[in-house]
Amino acid sequence: MPEISAFNSMLIPIVIGMLLLTIGFNFRDSKPGVLSIWFGMLLIFGTIVFKILAKLNQ
Repeated sequence: MPEISAFNSMLIPIVIGMLLLTIGFNFRDSKPGVLSIWFGMLLIFGTIVFKILAKLNQ
């Protein structure tokens, strides 16, 4: 089984967050669409904050 590199471990949550944003934007008139936008933004921001905090602790 191939190991997940540092790049892939950051790429996967960002791509999932972008997919949630696009799905949510398509259904922005309903509550699940708005919720999808929220989860997508939180996933992207959480990934960025995690990476910044990891660099600051080095």
